[in-house]
Amino acid sequence: MRKDLAILVPDRDYEVAIPVLLRRSRALGTRPITFDISAHADHDPGCLLKSAEFLRQYLPTHRHALVLFDREGCGKEKLDPARIEELVARDLSRCGWHERAAAVVLDPELEVWIWVNSPEVDRCLCWSGRHPGLREWLCANDLWPKNAPKPGDPKEALMRALAFLRRPRSPSVYAALAASVHFGRCTDRAFIRFREILQRWFPAS
Repeated sequence: MRKDLAILVPDRDYEVAIPVLLRRSRALGTRPITFDISAHADHDPGCLLKSAEFLRQYLPTHRHALVLFDREGCGKEKLDPARIEELVARDLSRCGWHERAAAVVLDPELEVWIWVNSPEVDRCLCWSGRHPGLREWLCANDLWPKNAPKPGDPKEALMRALAFLRRPRSPSVYAALAASVHFGRCTDRAFIRFREILQRWFPAS
C-alpha cells in the first residue's frame, strides 16, 4: 500500500481543512497519517451516492478510505446521520473496501465543527478584543440560542459574523480554525466519530 488513507469530501472548504486536522496527529491521538484527499464534483450528493465508484481506484494503493460530507444538502436530510453513514459504508464494503472504509456525516454541515468554546475561534475570525464578544453578538442577533451548545444554523452564524467584519468567506478561515482550535473542547458527534475512526485505524505509537 502506497498511503494510509484516501479521503473523499464535498467541497474546497473540506479539502483545505481536513488535511490541517490530519497533520495534528498528536492532538488527534494518532500516528502520522499519509493520505490523498479529493472533492467530488457533485458535492454532498456525490459523496452520498457515488463514493464507492470514486474510491474504487484507491483500493490497491490505500489502506483505508474515509468519506465526509454534510447532511444538509446531501438529499437524505430526513434520515439520521448514523443511518446515512451506514448506507455509504455498505456501498464501500460492496465495492471491496469491507471493514477498511467508513463515512462521517456532519449534521447539519462542516461549520458545526467551528463553534467550540475556545478563544481561538474569536482570534481566527478576527473578533478578539471586540465588545460584545462573538458569542454574545451572535446571541444578540438571534443566531445562537442562549443556552445552546452551538448556533442554530452554524453556517449562517459564520457568514453573518464575517459579513459584519467585511471579511470574505474563504477556505483559509476553515484552515486557520482547524490548525488552532483545541480538539478536547469539541463535543460534536461527527467530530468524535472522525477522531475515533482515525485512532482505531492509525493508533499512536
